[in-house]
Amino acid sequence: MSSVYLIPISLIVIIIFVLSIRIVQQWQRGVVFFLGRYKRELKPGFNLIIPVFEYVRYVDVRTRTMDVIPQEVMTKDSVPVKIDAVVYYRVFNAMKSIVQVENFVSASTLMAQSKLRDVVGKYDLDTLLASKDKIGKEILEALQGPTDDWGITIVSVEIKNIELPDNMKRAMAKEAEATREKRARQIKASAEEDASLAFLKAAKNMSEAPGAILLRQLQTWQEIGAEQNSLIILVPTEFAKAIGRLQSKKEEK
Repeated sequence: MSSVYLIPISLIVIIIFVLSIRIVQQWQRGVVFFLGRYKRELKPGFNLIIPVFEYVRYVDVRTRTMDVIPQEVMTKDSVPVKIDAVVYYRVFNAMKSIVQVENFVSASTLMAQSKLRDVVGKYDLDTLLASKDKIGKEILEALQGPTDDWGITIVSVEIKNIELPDNMKRAMAKEAEATREKRARQIKASAEEDASLAFLKAAKNMSEAPGAILLRQLQTWQEIGAEQNSLIILVPTEFAKAIGRLQSKKEEK
């Protein structure tokens, strides 16, 4: 008779034991509620609960990303821009992330959108384009307070893209082109100045050494002959002067 009752009781005990087993993964935390009231938190590994009376909600505590949809914002200098960002966050208190807020992902997203508009509106366009990291840190600091109450810590905020109006893009392209042209002209003017100084120095050196002028002439004639494949006959200077004097005398006669 006892064996008849022993088998069903054993089966019931086994079923209850199986139903009470909860395996929590390494990246999770299990929040246990007893009859709707927070009871305890389960750590990774093997855990037991009281079936029927207790239930578990699992929370992922890994660092996760949250995309902030593009926000249309007016900068301090009245330029409309569209900005999107990505927020890196993780849960540090599983109980708060469930009890203190209905949906911490949705709440954090809406909060990030609001803070993004508030922070960006304080800067002009040039500062906005040049200081993405600074603005990201300021948004992070603005998010830390409210999200801490939800058991969420914001790891970082990255500005992904800043989209400008088409007319502003064209204006910036023209400005960049003008800057490049100005730089090119400055470089050309500097090179011409250096060349003129070099010529001036060479002329001064040649005036002090007349033989240098003749050597330079010989070098020039050699280069001309090599380029044009022509024969150049060099006449000594004194001989050329003598011929010139003879021609002058003939003309006088």
